[in-house]
Amino acid sequence: MVPSPNTPTPPGADRGPTARRIVLGSHLKRLRERAGIKRADAAYAIRGSDSKMSRLESGKVGFKQRDVGDLLTMYGIGEGPERDQVLEMAEESNESGWWARYNDVVPGWFEDFVGLEASASRISSYELLFVPGLLQTETYARAVAGGGHTDLPPAERADVEKRVEVRLRRQRVLHRKDAPTFWVVLDEAVLHRPVGGRAVHRAQLEYLLELTALPNVIVQLLPWDLSGYGAEHAFTMLRFAEPELPDLVYLEEMTGSSYLDKRVDVERYGRAMDRLTVDALSPERSKQALSKHIAEI
Repeated sequence: MVPSPNTPTPPGADRGPTARRIVLGSHLKRLRERAGIKRADAAYAIRGSDSKMSRLESGKVGFKQRDVGDLLTMYGIGEGPERDQVLEMAEESNESGWWARYNDVVPGWFEDFVGLEASASRISSYELLFVPGLLQTETYARAVAGGGHTDLPPAERADVEKRVEVRLRRQRVLHRKDAPTFWVVLDEAVLHRPVGGRAVHRAQLEYLLELTALPNVIVQLLPWDLSGYGAEHAFTMLRFAEPELPDLVYLEEMTGSSYLDKRVDVERYGRAMDRLTVDALSPERSKQALSKHIAEI
C-alpha cells in the first residue's frame, strides 16, 4: 500500500544524500582554506587527483570515510566533537534515499532531483503540459506515467505503478512541518487537457483547488493570451536554506536532465519566473478561475 501523501514526515527525514554531499564538500573546502592548504596537496594526501578533489568539494561524488579522516587530520582537526560531526556527515551523505529501491524505474539523473527537491526551502515551477507531479492525484499520475494508455502489458503496468508510488511519496514534502513553499505558474492549457478522461481530469482539478488552501502552496494560472510568451519550456527553480547549497534551475528532457547553477543562468530564469507571476492571474483570481472551470466540466 502506498503511504498517504498527507502522512506527517519528521523535519529533514527525507533529505537526500545529494544535498548532504554538497554541504559536506563545502565544509571541507572551508576547512582546507582555513588551514592554508592547496587543493592539489589535499588531493595527494588522499591518493587522488586535483580533479577528484574538486568533485569532492563540490559534492558531485560520494565520500570515503578514510579520505575524510585523512583530510581532517591534514587540516588539523584532531579527535573531538568537530571531527566526529564531520565524519558523521560523511556517513550520512553516503546513505541511500528512500527512492533507491525504485532504481529500476527511476533513472539516476532523476534521483538527484528527488533528493534536492526534498531539501529545498522554496520550489518554483512553470508548467505547460501537466499539473506538477507534487500536486497530482493518484489516477492522474497513473494516466501521465502510462502515456494515456490503459491496455499496457503486465510488465509495463508494474513499472507504471512503481513510478506512481514514487510520485506520491515525493508529495510528502509538502506536508512536512518544515515544508517548502511551492509556487506554481500553470499554463491555462493544462486546464483544458483531459488527461485520463473527464472524471480523472475533473478530480485532479478539484484536488488542485483543495491544495491551494495549504499555506505553502501557491498556484497561478497564465491566461491563454499570454500562453507561451513567459518561457519556451517548463522549468523548476530550487532554493535552499543552507548557504552552502546554490540556487538551481532544473530542466528535464525525455532521456536526461540538466542543472543550471551559474549566477547568470539562475538570474535569467529568476527574471522569467518573476515575469510569469506578474502576467498570471493572482492566486485568488486563479482559484476563482479554477472553480469556474471545474463547474463547466
